[in-house]
Amino acid sequence: MSGDDLIPPSPHYDPTATPPPDDATLFAEGEPFALFERWFKEAREKEPNDPNAMALATADASGLPDVRMVLMKAFEDGAFVFYSNTESAKGTQLAYNSQAAICFHWKSLGRQVRARCVVSFVLDAEADAYFKTRDRGARLGAWASTQSRPLEDRLALEKRIAEYALKYGVGEVPRPPHWRGYRLTPLSFEFWRNRPFRLHDRLVFKRETPVGPWSRSRLYP
Repeated sequence: MSGDDLIPPSPHYDPTATPPPDDATLFAEGEPFALFERWFKEAREKEPNDPNAMALATADASGLPDVRMVLMKAFEDGAFVFYSNTESAKGTQLAYNSQAAICFHWKSLGRQVRARCVVSFVLDAEADAYFKTRDRGARLGAWASTQSRPLEDRLALEKRIAEYALKYGVGEVPRPPHWRGYRLTPLSFEFWRNRPFRLHDRLVFKRETPVGPWSRSRLYP
């Protein structure tokens, strides 16, 4: 089978189909967080799996970029929040360079949102509160997994999980000190909407500082 057999053909558009929402409706909000909130509500209604999934891009000490999917766990006070092991690859990269880029892609809506952000930690009390909401197995896993480091085999991981399950018994599983939350505060947003013939809509918001005013502009597709 050739590569061409695996790649879907470019879409064909029906000129008689119902047109998508016009710009005045799609980009009604003049402020990016309000616009994201509305789009995310629509994604929660229509996206079948993990509408809060976002690609997180970081860079290591040499400047080589890295990217992976994580789950947004909060969108509040002008920032996106996710949680992770600070000793993981992304954790060590963010310790070196506290900047990141994220991308949400909602295929069911034909939309994506990108943001370039500065990164900081959430308060320990906030991380503690969220950790307590996690399934017990996930809390034990946060202790057992030395994330991003070599693993001999699956049995070695399961053994470590069993060890921590025995250690904490039926009692409370505390948050590991290396498991924390990250706040991603955007300096720029791009709201993208799929349109026929690759003539997509792109709306950009930018600001110089995390508390500065937003400028708004359009980009060619």
